[in-house]
Amino acid sequence: MALSGLGSDKATLHSCDRDCTSRSRSRSRSSSSSSSSGWCCKKAMETIQRFSLLIFPLPSSSKHLQNSNNLRLPIYPFIGMCKNQEPTFISRAQEQKRAFHGNLISKRRSLSSSSTASAGWFLGFGEKNPIFPEIVKAGDPVLHEPAREVDIDEIGSEKIEKIIEDMISVMRKAPGVGLAAPQIGIPLKIIVLEDTKEYISYARKEEIEAQDRRPFDLLVIVNPKLKKKSNKTALFFEGCLSVDGFRAVVERHVEVEVTGLGRDGQPMKVDASGWQARILQHECDHLDGTIYVDKMVPRTFRTVDNLDLPLPKGCPKLGVC
Repeated sequence: MALSGLGSDKATLHSCDRDCTSRSRSRSRSSSSSSSSGWCCKKAMETIQRFSLLIFPLPSSSKHLQNSNNLRLPIYPFIGMCKNQEPTFISRAQEQKRAFHGNLISKRRSLSSSSTASAGWFLGFGEKNPIFPEIVKAGDPVLHEPAREVDIDEIGSEKIEKIIEDMISVMRKAPGVGLAAPQIGIPLKIIVLEDTKEYISYARKEEIEAQDRRPFDLLVIVNPKLKKKSNKTALFFEGCLSVDGFRAVVERHVEVEVTGLGRDGQPMKVDASGWQARILQHECDHLDGTIYVDKMVPRTFRTVDNLDLPLPKGCPKLGVC
């Protein structure tokens, strides 16, 4: 039993020896690994510090340049700022960032609204909005010269269809109840008109009745020709998208007939009375180079805000003559 006991003690001693050696080697490897890891971290930090100096160089007077070992992590504005960062560098970094954003904003603001919208769509920052022609204002020669007729062969073409679609869009966007091609700068004999229940609802009930105003669907007339159907006339205020913000009293025929061609090139005829007849006369005048102020009753021209003021003495009363 004793022999077996002695052999057991020796085995235990050898085992302890092996354990100590193993732990020693392990500590050695761990120490070596730690020093290697520390060296790598140090090299990485030095590389980052050198890279940061290339991006944001510090002033030559800075004490950081006097002792490169004093360089600290807070010199990387993209990572973050530490509390103990040098005040000089903070102000410099902030100035650089402010200058960048300021320049970007000023450049965008210097662009026109249309070019900004186009750029936004192109860069994927928004959807492209359709661009419609602007309404030509009184004083432009295109409004004071006769328009030319549209050739039969042109009707239905892509060009004429585009003009018509633009006219409809501009009229509805304004909004208005009629538009002639010269009002978007195109000297062609094309008119569009439409009066809806919604538009009519904005007027006073007594005005609607006096003007004999009723809704009608969209009309597109190419090369219209107008003729009166009776000698009866009416006096009412009317306005124009090309003379925006003003109104004047104009005498118009109560009943008219307009013939022309549809957008498909087929002949068409419109018999109109009341307010629709007035709209047709107004738009056909545009095709002859005439705007409503050329026909207005003298001394009735006024701003929209003054419509409710009484007419000057000597002016005719509003209504059917």
